[in-house]
Amino acid sequence: MAERMLQFVRLEQRQPEKRDADARASDWNEVYSKFKATEAADQSSRCSQCGIPFCSVHCPLDNNIPDWLKLTAEGRLEEAYEVAAATNTFPEICGRICPQDRLCEGNCVIEKGFESVTIGAVERYITDTAWENGWVKPPTPLRERPESVGIIGAGPAGLAAAERMRMRGYQVTVYDRYDRVGGLMIYGIPSFKLEKDVVLRRHAQFEAGGIKFRLNCAIGQEISLTELRARHDALLIATGVYKARNIEVPGAYLAGVVAALEYLTTSNRQGLGDAVPEFVSGALDAAGRDVVVIGGGDTAMDCVRTAVRQGAKSVTCLYRRDKANMPGSMREVKNAEEEGVRFEWLAAPEAFLGDGGVTGVRAVRMHLGLPDATGRQQVEPISSSGFTIKADLVIKALGFDPEDLPAMFDEPALSVSRWGTLKINHRTMMTDLPGVFAAGDIVRGASLVVWGIRDGRDAAAEMHKFIEMRGKSLAVAAE
Repeated sequence: MAERMLQFVRLEQRQPEKRDADARASDWNEVYSKFKATEAADQSSRCSQCGIPFCSVHCPLDNNIPDWLKLTAEGRLEEAYEVAAATNTFPEICGRICPQDRLCEGNCVIEKGFESVTIGAVERYITDTAWENGWVKPPTPLRERPESVGIIGAGPAGLAAAERMRMRGYQVTVYDRYDRVGGLMIYGIPSFKLEKDVVLRRHAQFEAGGIKFRLNCAIGQEISLTELRARHDALLIATGVYKARNIEVPGAYLAGVVAALEYLTTSNRQGLGDAVPEFVSGALDAAGRDVVVIGGGDTAMDCVRTAVRQGAKSVTCLYRRDKANMPGSMREVKNAEEEGVRFEWLAAPEAFLGDGGVTGVRAVRMHLGLPDATGRQQVEPISSSGFTIKADLVIKALGFDPEDLPAMFDEPALSVSRWGTLKINHRTMMTDLPGVFAAGDIVRGASLVVWGIRDGRDAAAEMHKFIEMRGKSLAVAAE
Protein backbone atom coordinates (compact mmCIF):
# COMPACT_ATOMS: atom_id res chain seq x y z
CA MET A 1 0.00 0.00 0.00
CA ALA A 2 2.92 2.30 -0.72
CA GLU A 3 0.65 4.41 -2.89
CA ARG A 4 -0.95 5.75 0.29
CA MET A 5 2.21 7.69 1.17
CA LEU A 6 3.60 10.96 -0.26
CA GLN A 7 0.16 12.54 -0.04
CA PHE A 8 1.55 15.88 1.15
CA VAL A 9 1.20 17.14 -2.43
CA ARG A 10 -2.60 16.96 -2.21
CA LEU A 11 -3.42 16.92 1.52
CA GLU A 12 -2.85 19.93 3.75
CA GLN A 13 -1.35 19.71 7.21
CA ARG A 14 -4.02 19.37 9.87
CA GLN A 15 -3.78 19.35 13.65
CA PRO A 16 -6.59 17.84 15.73
CA GLU A 17 -9.41 20.26 16.36
CA LYS A 18 -8.39 22.85 18.95
CA ARG A 19 -11.02 23.95 21.42
CA ASP A 20 -12.07 27.60 21.39
CA ALA A 21 -9.81 29.78 23.54
CA ASP A 22 -12.64 31.08 25.74
CA ALA A 23 -13.98 27.58 26.35
CA ARG A 24 -10.64 25.99 27.17
CA ALA A 25 -9.58 28.86 29.43
CA SER A 26 -12.52 28.07 31.69
CA ASP A 27 -11.60 24.44 32.44
CA TRP A 28 -8.59 22.12 32.83
CA ASN A 29 -9.28 19.75 29.96
CA GLU A 30 -6.72 19.16 27.24
CA VAL A 31 -6.62 21.72 24.47
CA TYR A 32 -6.66 19.38 21.47
CA SER A 33 -9.26 16.76 20.66
CA LYS A 34 -8.28 13.31 19.43
CA PHE A 35 -7.89 12.53 15.74
CA LYS A 36 -10.55 10.39 14.08
CA ALA A 37 -9.23 7.25 12.41
CA THR A 38 -9.55 8.73 8.91
CA GLU A 39 -7.83 11.97 9.99
CA ALA A 40 -4.89 10.11 11.54
CA ALA A 41 -4.52 7.96 8.45
CA ASP A 42 -4.67 10.96 6.12
CA GLN A 43 -2.11 12.96 8.08
CA SER A 44 0.18 9.93 8.33
CA SER A 45 -0.04 9.44 4.56
CA ARG A 46 1.56 12.86 4.07
CA CYS A 47 4.92 11.38 5.15
CA SER A 48 7.39 11.30 2.26
CA GLN A 49 9.18 8.18 3.62
CA CYS A 50 12.48 9.95 2.97
CA GLY A 51 15.78 8.08 2.86
CA ILE A 52 17.26 9.99 5.80
CA PRO A 53 14.36 10.71 8.16
CA PHE A 54 15.38 13.91 9.92
CA CYS A 55 12.34 13.52 12.21
CA SER A 56 13.97 10.40 13.68
CA VAL A 57 17.44 11.93 13.68
CA HIS A 58 16.21 14.87 15.76
CA CYS A 59 14.13 12.74 18.15
CA PRO A 60 16.05 12.05 21.39
CA LEU A 61 14.62 8.53 21.38
CA ASP A 62 15.43 7.81 17.71
CA ASN A 63 11.78 6.89 17.24
CA ASN A 64 11.05 5.03 14.01
CA ILE A 65 8.59 7.73 13.00
CA PRO A 66 8.25 7.03 9.25
CA ASP A 67 7.55 3.35 10.03
CA TRP A 68 4.66 3.96 12.40
CA LEU A 69 3.29 6.71 10.18
CA LYS A 70 3.15 4.27 7.26
CA LEU A 71 1.50 1.60 9.40
CA THR A 72 -1.07 4.14 10.60
CA ALA A 73 -1.80 5.22 7.01
CA GLU A 74 -2.43 1.56 6.19
CA GLY A 75 -4.76 1.08 9.17
CA ARG A 76 -2.34 -1.31 10.94
CA LEU A 77 -2.61 0.45 14.29
CA GLU A 78 -1.60 -2.36 16.61
CA GLU A 79 1.63 -2.79 14.66
CA ALA A 80 2.11 0.98 14.67
CA TYR A 81 1.83 0.96 18.47
CA GLU A 82 4.36 -1.87 18.79
CA VAL A 83 6.86 0.08 16.68
CA ALA A 84 6.28 3.29 18.70
CA ALA A 85 6.54 1.49 22.05
CA ALA A 86 9.75 -0.30 21.02
CA THR A 87 11.75 2.91 21.42
CA ASN A 88 9.51 5.00 23.69
CA THR A 89 8.32 4.00 27.16
CA PHE A 90 5.60 6.69 27.18
CA PRO A 91 4.51 7.55 23.61
CA GLU A 92 1.12 8.77 24.82
CA ILE A 93 2.87 11.33 27.04
CA CYS A 94 5.43 12.46 24.46
CA GLY A 95 2.65 12.85 21.90
CA ARG A 96 1.04 15.36 24.25
CA ILE A 97 3.90 17.37 25.73
CA CYS A 98 6.97 17.06 23.49
CA PRO A 99 7.85 20.33 21.70
CA GLN A 100 7.45 18.69 18.30
CA ASP A 101 7.84 22.08 16.63
CA ARG A 102 11.46 22.08 17.86
CA LEU A 103 12.18 18.38 17.39
CA CYS A 104 10.60 15.93 14.93
CA GLU A 105 8.06 18.15 13.17
CA GLY A 106 10.45 21.08 13.11
CA ASN A 107 12.94 18.97 11.15
CA CYS A 108 10.53 17.33 8.70
CA VAL A 109 12.03 17.48 5.20
CA ILE A 110 8.75 18.44 3.55
CA GLU A 111 9.18 21.98 2.27
CA LYS A 112 7.61 24.73 4.35
CA GLY A 113 5.03 25.56 1.69
CA PHE A 114 3.52 22.12 2.25
CA GLU A 115 4.16 22.12 6.05
CA SER A 116 5.43 19.23 8.15
CA VAL A 117 3.69 15.98 8.97
CA THR A 118 1.55 16.15 12.13
CA ILE A 119 3.70 13.67 14.05
CA GLY A 120 2.83 14.38 17.69
CA ALA A 121 -0.93 14.15 17.29
CA VAL A 122 -0.62 10.87 15.37
CA GLU A 123 1.64 9.46 18.11
CA ARG A 124 -0.97 10.35 20.70
CA TYR A 125 -3.74 8.83 18.57
CA ILE A 126 -1.86 5.54 18.11
CA THR A 127 -1.20 5.07 21.82
CA ASP A 128 -4.62 6.22 23.05
CA THR A 129 -6.14 3.72 20.62
CA ALA A 130 -3.79 1.05 21.98
CA TRP A 131 -4.97 1.73 25.56
CA GLU A 132 -8.62 1.62 24.47
CA ASN A 133 -8.11 -1.75 22.80
CA GLY A 134 -6.02 -3.36 25.54
CA TRP A 135 -2.84 -3.58 23.48
CA VAL A 136 -0.73 -1.92 26.19
CA LYS A 137 0.52 -4.70 28.46
CA PRO A 138 2.27 -4.64 31.85
CA PRO A 139 6.06 -5.08 31.68
CA THR A 140 6.14 -8.86 32.15
CA PRO A 141 9.48 -10.63 31.61
CA LEU A 142 9.92 -13.97 29.88
CA ARG A 143 11.84 -15.22 32.92
CA GLU A 144 12.55 -13.92 36.39
CA ARG A 145 16.04 -13.05 37.63
CA PRO A 146 17.08 -13.13 41.30
CA GLU A 147 18.96 -9.81 41.17
CA SER A 148 17.24 -6.64 42.33
CA VAL A 149 17.67 -3.00 41.38
CA GLY A 150 16.62 0.12 43.23
CA ILE A 151 15.61 3.29 41.47
CA ILE A 152 15.48 6.61 43.31
CA GLY A 153 12.95 8.88 41.63
CA ALA A 154 9.63 8.06 39.94
CA GLY A 155 9.87 10.63 37.17
CA PRO A 156 10.38 9.94 33.44
CA ALA A 157 13.98 8.70 33.72
CA GLY A 158 13.34 6.49 36.73
CA LEU A 159 10.16 4.97 35.33
CA ALA A 160 11.71 4.33 31.93
CA ALA A 161 14.62 2.53 33.58
CA ALA A 162 12.27 0.57 35.84
CA GLU A 163 10.25 -0.68 32.86
CA ARG A 164 13.37 -1.74 30.93
CA MET A 165 14.89 -3.54 33.92
CA ARG A 166 11.63 -5.31 34.72
CA MET A 167 11.32 -6.50 31.12
CA ARG A 168 14.76 -8.10 31.57
CA GLY A 169 13.44 -9.98 34.60
CA TYR A 170 15.00 -7.98 37.45
CA GLN A 171 13.21 -7.37 40.74
CA VAL A 172 12.63 -3.62 40.67
CA THR A 173 11.78 -1.22 43.51
CA VAL A 174 11.20 2.48 42.84
CA TYR A 175 11.62 4.95 45.73
CA ASP A 176 10.14 8.43 45.63
CA ARG A 177 9.70 11.16 48.23
CA TYR A 178 6.32 12.22 46.85
CA ASP A 179 2.96 10.53 47.32
CA ARG A 180 2.28 9.85 43.63
CA VAL A 181 4.26 8.39 40.78
CA GLY A 182 5.25 10.63 37.89
CA GLY A 183 7.42 13.42 39.26
CA LEU A 184 6.98 16.63 37.28
CA MET A 185 4.55 14.84 34.94
CA ILE A 186 2.11 14.80 37.87
CA TYR A 187 2.98 17.92 39.85
CA GLY A 188 4.70 20.21 37.36
CA ILE A 189 2.75 19.90 34.11
CA PRO A 190 -0.83 21.21 34.16
CA SER A 191 -3.77 18.98 33.26
CA PHE A 192 -4.63 20.97 30.14
CA LYS A 193 -1.38 19.67 28.65
CA LEU A 194 -1.29 16.25 30.30
CA GLU A 195 -4.34 14.83 32.04
CA LYS A 196 -3.26 13.07 35.21
CA ASP A 197 -5.06 9.82 34.46
CA VAL A 198 -2.67 9.36 31.55
CA VAL A 199 0.24 9.19 34.02
CA LEU A 200 -1.54 7.33 36.82
CA ARG A 201 -2.63 4.48 34.57
CA ARG A 202 1.06 3.80 33.85
CA HIS A 203 1.65 3.51 37.60
CA ALA A 204 -1.11 0.89 37.87
CA GLN A 205 0.22 -0.95 34.84
CA PHE A 206 3.78 -1.04 36.18
CA GLU A 207 2.57 -2.40 39.53
CA ALA A 208 0.63 -5.07 37.65
CA GLY A 209 3.90 -6.03 35.96
CA GLY A 210 5.64 -6.55 39.29
CA ILE A 211 7.43 -3.24 39.83
CA LYS A 212 7.26 -2.23 43.50
CA PHE A 213 6.87 1.38 44.61
CA ARG A 214 7.81 2.91 47.96
CA LEU A 215 6.29 6.39 48.01
CA ASN A 216 6.64 9.12 50.65
CA CYS A 217 10.16 7.76 51.10
CA ALA A 218 12.93 10.35 51.29
CA ILE A 219 16.35 8.79 50.77
CA GLY A 220 18.70 10.04 53.46
CA GLN A 221 15.85 10.27 55.97
CA GLU A 222 13.61 7.17 55.93
CA ILE A 223 16.39 5.04 54.47
CA SER A 224 20.06 5.69 53.74
CA LEU A 225 21.86 5.29 50.44
CA THR A 226 24.21 2.84 52.15
CA GLU A 227 21.24 0.65 53.10
CA LEU A 228 19.93 0.74 49.55
CA ARG A 229 23.31 -0.26 48.14
CA ALA A 230 23.34 -3.25 50.46
CA ARG A 231 19.78 -4.18 49.54
CA HIS A 232 20.11 -4.03 45.74
CA ASP A 233 22.55 -5.27 43.12
CA ALA A 234 22.52 -1.87 41.41
CA LEU A 235 21.04 1.56 42.06
CA LEU A 236 19.91 4.35 39.76
CA ILE A 237 19.62 7.94 40.97
CA ALA A 238 17.01 9.73 38.87
CA THR A 239 15.73 12.40 41.22
CA GLY A 240 15.43 15.26 38.75
CA VAL A 241 16.11 18.90 39.63
CA TYR A 242 13.62 20.83 41.71
CA LYS A 243 15.40 23.73 43.40
CA ALA A 244 14.08 26.98 41.92
CA ARG A 245 16.55 29.56 40.65
CA ASN A 246 16.12 32.94 42.26
CA ILE A 247 16.59 36.47 41.01
CA GLU A 248 18.43 38.79 43.36
CA VAL A 249 16.68 42.11 42.91
CA PRO A 250 15.09 44.39 45.53
CA GLY A 251 11.80 42.96 46.77
CA ALA A 252 12.59 39.38 45.76
CA TYR A 253 11.34 38.08 49.10
CA LEU A 254 8.09 40.03 49.32
CA ALA A 255 4.89 38.11 49.98
CA GLY A 256 3.30 37.25 46.66
CA VAL A 257 6.61 36.57 44.90
CA VAL A 258 6.64 32.80 44.46
CA ALA A 259 8.54 30.05 42.64
CA ALA A 260 6.96 28.47 39.57
CA LEU A 261 7.10 24.87 40.79
CA GLU A 262 5.53 25.80 44.14
CA TYR A 263 2.71 27.50 42.25
CA LEU A 264 2.19 24.67 39.73
CA THR A 265 2.42 21.91 42.36
CA THR A 266 -0.24 23.64 44.47
CA SER A 267 -2.53 23.98 41.45
CA ASN A 268 -2.05 20.36 40.39
CA ARG A 269 -2.59 19.04 43.92
CA GLN A 270 -5.78 21.04 44.19
CA GLY A 271 -6.93 19.59 40.87
CA LEU A 272 -6.17 16.07 42.11
CA GLY A 273 -8.45 16.66 45.10
CA ASP A 274 -5.78 17.12 47.78
CA ALA A 275 -6.26 19.47 50.70
CA VAL A 276 -3.90 22.34 49.88
CA PRO A 277 -3.85 25.09 52.55
CA GLU A 278 -1.79 27.43 50.33
CA PHE A 279 -4.56 27.33 47.71
CA VAL A 280 -7.44 27.65 50.16
CA SER A 281 -5.78 30.66 51.80
CA GLY A 282 -5.40 32.31 48.40
CA ALA A 283 -1.62 32.67 48.68
CA LEU A 284 -1.08 30.57 45.55
CA ASP A 285 -4.40 31.15 43.81
CA ALA A 286 -4.37 33.64 40.92
CA ALA A 287 -8.13 34.28 40.98
CA GLY A 288 -8.89 37.99 40.66
CA ARG A 289 -5.22 39.00 40.75
CA ASP A 290 -2.81 40.78 38.44
CA VAL A 291 -0.21 38.14 37.65
CA VAL A 292 3.27 38.62 36.21
CA VAL A 293 5.36 35.59 35.22
CA ILE A 294 9.12 36.05 34.82
CA GLY A 295 10.69 33.71 32.27
CA GLY A 296 10.41 32.40 28.74
CA GLY A 297 10.48 28.60 28.87
CA ASP A 298 7.76 25.96 28.88
CA THR A 299 7.41 26.28 32.66
CA ALA A 300 6.60 29.96 32.23
CA MET A 301 3.94 29.04 29.64
CA ASP A 302 2.48 26.50 32.09
CA CYS A 303 2.27 29.24 34.73
CA VAL A 304 0.62 31.90 32.59
CA ARG A 305 -1.95 29.46 31.24
CA THR A 306 -2.67 28.10 34.72
CA ALA A 307 -3.25 31.65 35.98
CA VAL A 308 -5.74 32.25 33.16
CA ARG A 309 -7.72 29.16 34.19
CA GLN A 310 -7.70 30.19 37.83
CA GLY A 311 -9.46 33.40 36.85
CA ALA A 312 -6.67 35.98 37.04
CA LYS A 313 -7.63 39.59 36.35
CA SER A 314 -4.61 39.99 34.06
CA VAL A 315 -1.64 37.82 33.09
CA THR A 316 1.64 39.20 31.74
CA CYS A 317 4.76 37.29 30.76
CA LEU A 318 8.01 39.24 31.13
CA TYR A 319 10.91 37.88 29.08
CA ARG A 320 14.29 39.49 28.57
CA ARG A 321 14.77 38.28 24.99
CA ASP A 322 12.53 38.49 21.93
CA LYS A 323 9.98 35.98 20.73
CA ALA A 324 12.35 34.37 18.24
CA ASN A 325 14.84 33.58 21.03
CA MET A 326 12.30 32.20 23.46
CA PRO A 327 13.30 28.70 24.64
CA GLY A 328 9.70 27.54 25.08
CA SER A 329 7.57 25.88 22.41
CA MET A 330 6.11 28.34 19.92
CA ARG A 331 2.93 26.28 19.95
CA GLU A 332 2.55 26.97 23.66
CA VAL A 333 3.24 30.68 23.16
CA LYS A 334 0.51 30.83 20.52
CA ASN A 335 -1.95 29.02 22.81
CA ALA A 336 -1.15 31.47 25.61
CA GLU A 337 -1.66 34.48 23.34
CA GLU A 338 -5.02 33.09 22.21
CA GLU A 339 -6.05 32.73 25.86
CA GLY A 340 -5.36 36.39 26.60
CA VAL A 341 -1.83 36.40 28.00
CA ARG A 342 0.09 39.62 27.32
CA PHE A 343 3.79 39.31 26.48
CA GLU A 344 6.39 41.94 27.27
CA TRP A 345 9.31 40.94 25.08
CA LEU A 346 12.82 42.29 25.65
CA ALA A 347 12.04 43.32 29.21
CA ALA A 348 13.63 42.28 32.51
CA PRO A 349 12.70 42.95 36.14
CA GLU A 350 14.75 45.50 38.10
CA ALA A 351 12.79 45.28 41.34
CA PHE A 352 9.59 44.00 42.88
CA LEU A 353 7.64 46.81 44.49
CA GLY A 354 5.56 46.77 47.63
CA ASP A 355 5.59 47.04 51.40
CA GLY A 356 5.00 43.61 52.91
CA GLY A 357 3.29 42.28 49.80
CA VAL A 358 4.17 42.77 46.14
CA THR A 359 2.21 45.45 44.28
CA GLY A 360 4.15 45.73 41.03
CA VAL A 361 7.21 44.92 38.97
CA ARG A 362 9.62 47.62 37.88
CA ALA A 363 11.16 46.51 34.60
CA VAL A 364 13.61 47.83 32.05
CA ARG A 365 13.68 47.41 28.28
CA MET A 366 16.49 45.29 26.84
CA HIS A 367 18.14 44.96 23.48
CA LEU A 368 20.07 42.09 21.94
CA GLY A 369 23.79 42.72 21.68
CA LEU A 370 26.76 40.75 20.38
CA PRO A 371 26.87 36.95 20.65
CA ASP A 372 28.62 35.45 23.68
CA ALA A 373 30.90 32.39 23.72
CA THR A 374 27.92 30.10 23.12
CA GLY A 375 26.84 32.03 20.04
CA ARG A 376 23.72 33.39 21.70
CA GLN A 377 23.18 37.15 21.64
CA GLN A 378 23.75 38.88 24.95
CA VAL A 379 21.01 41.05 26.42
CA GLU A 380 21.77 44.57 27.56
CA PRO A 381 19.52 47.11 29.32
CA ILE A 382 18.43 50.27 27.54
CA SER A 383 19.07 53.32 29.69
CA SER A 384 16.08 55.38 30.86
CA SER A 385 13.62 52.74 29.63
CA GLY A 386 12.11 51.71 32.96
CA PHE A 387 8.39 51.01 33.33
CA THR A 388 6.11 49.46 35.95
CA ILE A 389 3.61 46.61 35.66
CA LYS A 390 0.91 46.23 38.29
CA ALA A 391 1.13 42.85 40.04
CA ASP A 392 -0.04 41.28 43.27
CA LEU A 393 1.26 37.81 42.32
CA VAL A 394 4.68 37.38 40.71
CA ILE A 395 5.78 33.92 39.59
CA LYS A 396 9.48 33.25 39.00
CA ALA A 397 9.91 30.70 36.20
CA LEU A 398 13.68 31.01 35.87
CA GLY A 399 14.64 27.35 35.71
CA PHE A 400 15.76 24.73 38.20
CA ASP A 401 18.99 23.67 39.86
CA PRO A 402 19.84 20.34 41.52
CA GLU A 403 19.67 19.93 45.26
CA ASP A 404 22.83 18.97 47.15
CA LEU A 405 22.47 15.20 46.84
CA PRO A 406 25.78 14.27 48.53
CA ALA A 407 24.59 16.13 51.63
CA MET A 408 20.97 14.98 51.31
CA PHE A 409 21.99 11.32 50.93
CA ASP A 410 24.84 11.70 53.44
CA GLU A 411 27.19 10.29 50.81
CA PRO A 412 30.18 12.59 50.15
CA ALA A 413 31.61 10.09 47.65
CA LEU A 414 28.99 11.24 45.14
CA SER A 415 30.87 13.73 42.98
CA VAL A 416 29.10 16.70 41.42
CA SER A 417 29.89 19.01 38.54
CA ARG A 418 30.37 22.76 38.85
CA TRP A 419 26.64 23.08 38.12
CA GLY A 420 25.76 20.77 41.03
CA THR A 421 24.64 17.89 38.80
CA LEU A 422 25.89 14.38 39.51
CA LYS A 423 29.11 13.40 37.77
CA ILE A 424 29.02 10.13 35.88
CA ASN A 425 31.20 8.19 33.51
CA HIS A 426 29.27 9.03 30.34
CA ARG A 427 30.22 5.73 28.76
CA THR A 428 28.82 3.61 31.61
CA MET A 429 26.49 6.16 33.29
CA MET A 430 27.97 5.12 36.65
CA THR A 431 28.82 7.57 39.44
CA ASP A 432 32.01 7.36 41.49
CA LEU A 433 30.23 4.76 43.65
CA PRO A 434 30.47 1.27 42.10
CA GLY A 435 27.03 -0.01 41.13
CA VAL A 436 25.37 3.39 41.56
CA PHE A 437 24.21 4.95 38.29
CA ALA A 438 22.54 8.28 37.55
CA ALA A 439 20.33 9.52 34.72
CA GLY A 440 17.98 12.28 33.66
CA ASP A 441 17.92 15.87 34.82
CA ILE A 442 20.12 15.17 37.84
CA VAL A 443 22.93 14.57 35.32
CA ARG A 444 22.10 16.81 32.35
CA GLY A 445 20.26 19.61 34.17
CA ALA A 446 16.64 20.63 33.66
CA SER A 447 15.54 19.25 30.31
CA LEU A 448 12.66 17.65 28.41
CA VAL A 449 10.65 14.59 29.45
CA VAL A 450 11.74 12.85 26.25
CA TRP A 451 15.41 13.22 27.22
CA GLY A 452 14.61 11.76 30.65
CA ILE A 453 13.06 8.71 28.97
CA ARG A 454 16.10 8.30 26.74
CA ASP A 455 18.52 8.59 29.65
CA GLY A 456 16.52 6.12 31.75
CA ARG A 457 16.49 3.52 28.99
CA ASP A 458 20.22 3.97 28.37
CA ALA A 459 20.96 3.67 32.10
CA ALA A 460 18.96 0.44 32.29
CA ALA A 461 21.11 -1.04 29.52
CA GLU A 462 24.28 -0.10 31.41
CA MET A 463 22.95 -1.45 34.72
CA HIS A 464 22.17 -4.73 33.00
CA LYS A 465 25.72 -4.92 31.61
CA PHE A 466 27.17 -4.19 35.05
CA ILE A 467 25.15 -6.91 36.78
CA GLU A 468 25.93 -9.43 34.04
CA MET A 469 29.66 -8.72 34.18
CA ARG A 470 29.73 -8.89 37.97
CA GLY A 471 27.90 -12.20 37.84
CA LYS A 472 30.47 -13.60 35.44
CA SER A 473 33.32 -12.32 37.63
CA LEU A 474 31.84 -13.99 40.71
CA ALA A 475 31.37 -17.24 38.81
CA VAL A 476 35.02 -17.21 37.71
CA ALA A 477 36.18 -16.44 41.25
CA ALA A 478 34.18 -19.38 42.59
CA GLU A 479 35.81 -21.89 40.26
